[in-house]
Amino acid sequence: MSTETEPSTPEHTPRDRRTVLRGAAVIGLAGAAVPLIAACNDGGDAAGSTSTSAPPGGAQTAGAALATTSEIPVGGGKVFGDAKVVVTQPTAGRFKGFSAVCTHQGCIVGDVADGTINCPCHGSKFKIADGSVANGPASRPLPAANITVQGGKIIGPAS
Repeated sequence: MSTETEPSTPEHTPRDRRTVLRGAAVIGLAGAAVPLIAACNDGGDAAGSTSTSAPPGGAQTAGAALATTSEIPVGGGKVFGDAKVVVTQPTAGRFKGFSAVCTHQGCIVGDVADGTINCPCHGSKFKIADGSVANGPASRPLPAANITVQGGKIIGPAS
């Protein structure tokens, strides 16, 4: 008497709806991740990007005008809360853009005074030249915001 068994054939297991939807979601997220990863690299420097001309190819990708250059004091700056951007002018003719969202707990910074960008929530202060922390509790600098200067106007990042 032989105990041999026939070779097994793969069983067809029906897929439930949850498995199919989960697989579709993973594929969809993988496809969406490529543009998100590309969006993280705006090509700007870490200390606030400033540009005086359109990008190569002539296409302008910036947002709306935030202010005129004369509205940003030398050695100071201005907070644009709705756009979540701070524009500073550390030295004459040199404009810098930073996120207006404090890196401590996400409050919108309140003002720019005495060479620092100031958060009213917990007292964090950031240097106007590079967004670095001048006074905690924040431990990370304000991220750069891509602003451009065109014809005496400061153009904010595209939203």
